[in-house]
Amino acid sequence: MTERLGACIACHGKEGRTINAEYLPRIAGKPSGYLFNQLMNFRDGRRNNVAMSHLLQPLSDAYLREIAEYFSALDLPYAAPLPPVASAETLRRGETLVLRGDASRKLPACSSCHGTPLTGVKPAIPGLLGLPGAYLSAQLGAWRAGQRRAHQPDCMAELAKSLRPEDISAVAAWLSAQPVPSPAKPIAALDAPMPLHCGGVPQ
Repeated sequence: MTERLGACIACHGKEGRTINAEYLPRIAGKPSGYLFNQLMNFRDGRRNNVAMSHLLQPLSDAYLREIAEYFSALDLPYAAPLPPVASAETLRRGETLVLRGDASRKLPACSSCHGTPLTGVKPAIPGLLGLPGAYLSAQLGAWRAGQRRAHQPDCMAELAKSLRPEDISAVAAWLSAQPVPSPAKPIAALDAPMPLHCGGVPQ
């Protein structure tokens, strides 16, 4: 399977560990449902990346699911996070939004959907730890600008439009500064119902 996935490894690194830590995400260990959905989104135009779309255009749903399951099953160690460069105030703001949200603006905590340990939830909600701040900022900005989309109801797009640029910077700075727990696998279920109804995510 590794030989068949040479194109994936060329950018995302051997066994799914990224070789460009700032802008290419680690895919090893992500929930298979999430990886499958993103592969379909690239292939079908809901996410915009010329190289990804070109590679995935000829592939069937079954092949995409096989790719997703392969990378999801990899269990590889995470590197320690880099020391944060953001101010203490920014990091506090990021921690608040990630762990508690902002009720005054009807913003749920990131952890209420991505799980208390922030390692994702099976089968299709990704973890938020072990990702660089630049990548997190770019993805939240893409959701906010409508450049990244998902199946309706598109809860992330709705939520991201309520985020201010300083919110995105704070969330990305705090998340990228956190160590990844061990084990880092996605949890089986949330402790409470999701506060948002998202397309393609079982409720």
